[in-house]
Amino acid sequence: MITEKNFSLNSEYDAVLIGAGIMSATLALLISEVFPEINILVIEKLSTSAQESTGAFNNAGTGHAANCELNYTPLDENNLIDIKKALLINNYFEESLNIWAYLYERDQINIKKFLTFVPHISFVNNVEDVAFLKKRYELMKKCREFKDMEFTTSSEEISNWSPLIIKDRDKKQKIAATRIKRGTDINFEALAREYFKYLSTKSNVEISFNTNLLDLKRIKNHKWELFVNKDGNKKILKANFVFIGAGGKTINLLQKSNIPESKNYGGFPVSGKWLISENQELNLKHHAKVYSKAPIGSPPMSVPHLDSRWIDGKKYLLFGPFAGFTTKFLKKGSYFDLFDSFQKDNLLPIFDVGLKNFELIKYLALQSTKNHSSRIKDLQEIMPSAFKDDWYLKNAGQRVQIIKKTKSGGALKFGTEIVNSYDGSLFALLGASPGASTAVNIMLKVLKKSIFYKENKAALDEKINKLIPLNNSLLNSNDLEIIKRRNNDILGFHQ
Repeated sequence: MITEKNFSLNSEYDAVLIGAGIMSATLALLISEVFPEINILVIEKLSTSAQESTGAFNNAGTGHAANCELNYTPLDENNLIDIKKALLINNYFEESLNIWAYLYERDQINIKKFLTFVPHISFVNNVEDVAFLKKRYELMKKCREFKDMEFTTSSEEISNWSPLIIKDRDKKQKIAATRIKRGTDINFEALAREYFKYLSTKSNVEISFNTNLLDLKRIKNHKWELFVNKDGNKKILKANFVFIGAGGKTINLLQKSNIPESKNYGGFPVSGKWLISENQELNLKHHAKVYSKAPIGSPPMSVPHLDSRWIDGKKYLLFGPFAGFTTKFLKKGSYFDLFDSFQKDNLLPIFDVGLKNFELIKYLALQSTKNHSSRIKDLQEIMPSAFKDDWYLKNAGQRVQIIKKTKSGGALKFGTEIVNSYDGSLFALLGASPGASTAVNIMLKVLKKSIFYKENKAALDEKINKLIPLNNSLLNSNDLEIIKRRNNDILGFHQ
């Protein structure tokens, strides 16, 4: 149970974190572990934590380690497969596993509430993609991060890995798959709750729900003044450090800060939907996350995948995501969110992105008009035996893709980006995938740029390396393998 601690009018805090999703939860945890003397306040507009981007059905739930996500290994300008991003993401996710093992070993969180080990599979079904997947496998297999990856073109072997993607498939079709057994399904909503449950026991951490940030402004000596509404009562807070982790709404709040660094950004909202099956016969036959390639011309957000998911003790089968367009930045947001984000500095880049990405807009329009039968037809590309009566549609979360002003106009970004003030007193997190899976690494970057870290660097590095040994750049390959095996032992992964 998360204990809410109310704050008083004109209270002053060392750090105020906006939004009670996985990012704020992770940052609050890191700050409280490394700076136990710092007073932290987390405020959340809704009545409980992790209900927007972090919500269990609002994201893929994949522990993104680049095991199966083909969009993390794109072709470069020379038409060669680039695996640099995959290596980075894999190492970042290992840091997440590392801190979960650290906390679980000390009985501070319960991994059984949010973590399930499940194989990660990449699957393709045409000649060109089979060749791509084989080359990808040969490159990745050479790296220690992916040394356990398996590759096959055998229908029988793929059926053993994942029977639903082979049943009723045309035997003449060229297919291939890779598999890494040490994949994960993560309920990030449950993980955030575990973090906050632990944090609520600490005397220096306060959590306040039904608390909406209305405005904020910088005052003297790098301090910030925050104007909030708590249960209908307006209050003023002061803080030395502010983190905005409010999901899609972050862009609007960042703009209210008026820091110069915010002038270069806009947002492009995308909604999502899942096909979900609770058919237990199907669920028993599928124990994997199977990622395929997005259709030619489709954006990275459209990578289709058939996932085993465990949410609050129940197993589901999910397929998607199907995208759509809305002007809301949050599921429980306003249809004016997009228009409120228009500023004189970002208006031209936003329209420039619209002109440059006509195919994306067309794609979103087509996705929005799909009916149940056409969605089932998409599912049948991965699962040929899919029957429409076994599946229903459910809304997923809202994403706000970053639009960034560049020298050549507006650019649409598909990753995660940190925006911060020059003095390290205000940070905002924009973007989407791989997001939650790499929250530990992203929030460490925030911590190491913050005003707190600058004043105590040497002593704090020692604390961080104890908390997350993988963050230590002095470790050699043998050290990393030892830590990885230790994580397996603590977290319960067995080949």
